[in-house]
Amino acid sequence: MTSTTARPLWQGRTLALAGIVLFAFSLRSAVASLSPLFDHIAADFEVSAAVIGLIGTAPPVCFAIFGLLTPALERRFGLERLAVIAMAVVSVGLISRSFAPSSGLLLAGTALVFAAVGTGNILLPPLVKRYFPDRIGLLTTVFSTTMAASTFLPPLVAVPVADAMHWRSSLGLWAVFSLVAMVPWIQLAVRRASHDRDARSASGEDGGDIVPASPRALGRMWRLPIAWALLVGFAVSGVLAYVSFAWLPTILVDIAGVTAATAGALLALFAAMGLPCSLLVPLLVTRWNATRTLFGAAVAAGLAGIGGMLLVPTTAPWLWVALLGLAPLLFPLVLVLLGLRTRTHEGSVALSGFVQSGGYAIVALFPVGVGLLHDATGSWTGPLIVLACVVAAAIPAGVVAARPHTVEHDWERRHGAW
Repeated sequence: MTSTTARPLWQGRTLALAGIVLFAFSLRSAVASLSPLFDHIAADFEVSAAVIGLIGTAPPVCFAIFGLLTPALERRFGLERLAVIAMAVVSVGLISRSFAPSSGLLLAGTALVFAAVGTGNILLPPLVKRYFPDRIGLLTTVFSTTMAASTFLPPLVAVPVADAMHWRSSLGLWAVFSLVAMVPWIQLAVRRASHDRDARSASGEDGGDIVPASPRALGRMWRLPIAWALLVGFAVSGVLAYVSFAWLPTILVDIAGVTAATAGALLALFAAMGLPCSLLVPLLVTRWNATRTLFGAAVAAGLAGIGGMLLVPTTAPWLWVALLGLAPLLFPLVLVLLGLRTRTHEGSVALSGFVQSGGYAIVALFPVGVGLLHDATGSWTGPLIVLACVVAAAIPAGVVAARPHTVEHDWERRHGAW
């Protein structure tokens, strides 16, 4: 198990702290800066509903695909160099789509961004574990809160910047942050390469996390209940978030009788519930081992919110939305557990890749599936019951995830040496 003896946060880790914050900010601002500008873009060239639909579906699909590829890429390049590459690709994608002359190239640039973000999502927990093994909860709070904030900021400024300048400027300005995020990771990559060379020279052999992660590590995750439990928790959070952003305003207009403007405000309330969760959940897990309690709270809140929308949707729609917005607290919960449920560098990378790629693959099915089920039944009752079943799946997942075991320990207990 990695030592948890705490040392001053900034001691020898200033670059890593700055790099993690900038990295996390760039991942979400890159994703959230496009959709508010479709009306402005349509003034220059047609953006069809099909293209908008593909752009909406692309994030979880790209995240799933590149989540599977990232462990192999990390073995080839290392954490720090791969972080630099991911930010470079994000920058290229952001700049290229800001110059896109057609919807096809806009989609291509966006897919490039999402591919790099999919890799970056996997890297953040292992980077925290490498540089802050003594403060996993605090740093998970820092980067998950940064991600939450950088999801809010682009929609707020995208349209004003586009009105004052141009939509191309509004899209391209976010490349500044990804370019700046490369700076600390370039320096850390140089340090890591020098450290690895010195260690090999001194010992005559590779040691510790200098050894490239075994390609078997990702495959081992398929046989470990704790890995599947974290995947289910991550998927439940993602399904609720993506389905809500796609359909919640429409559901509320149809079943609660609210106006479109009120439905939009309620969607903002749903999103806002994630901010206090990002701040509190990692600390509750690391300081008070509240994993089981938090899983239970997420399930109870989610089922209460869905139940309210099913039974008395017009009574207090803000309450049902707020409760539903608490259920995705599973997202920061799983992120911190990715660090706490691993002992080695290769285990951290493999578990992060398995959980996030598998989780996003499941998530990608639900926004479309919910829409098809509604069209087939002409009602939102069926889709809401499906969401309730999804939330209930977190109950057994929470029981397994709360066990204080690492994936390496479980593998050794079941199959022998890691």
